[in-house]
Amino acid sequence: MIKVLKSAQRQKTLQGGRPSKLCIEDRLLMTLEYLREYRTYFHIGKQYGVSESNTYKIIRWIEDTLIKSRVFSLPGRKALLKTDVTFEVALVDATETPIQRPQKNRSAFIREKRSDTRSRPSLS
Repeated sequence: MIKVLKSAQRQKTLQGGRPSKLCIEDRLLMTLEYLREYRTYFHIGKQYGVSESNTYKIIRWIEDTLIKSRVFSLPGRKALLKTDVTFEVALVDATETPIQRPQKNRSAFIREKRSDTRSRPSLS
């Protein structure tokens, strides 16, 4: 991954611009932490000393660069069908069921509220 990112970084620096505050290894580690732990950009940025928006840009650049390289891509569906590997699948039923809750009777609620205000002594 580092080799792919360093070659992409060389191409990027040819265009000019400000050099990054973090080295390639730290940027890759930042991306892997985001993908593994799914922490917020804010928390990852605080850990590395960069802003939230810069963290987003770094992670997005790393992901896009690795995807474009096609070195780390997974085989397609047809390639998986040609292999003799058998897969075991487990299904989980996650259907929604309605919850029975008592219905709120608005008129009874208003009557209770009125009786409470009448039974209180006035302050005047």
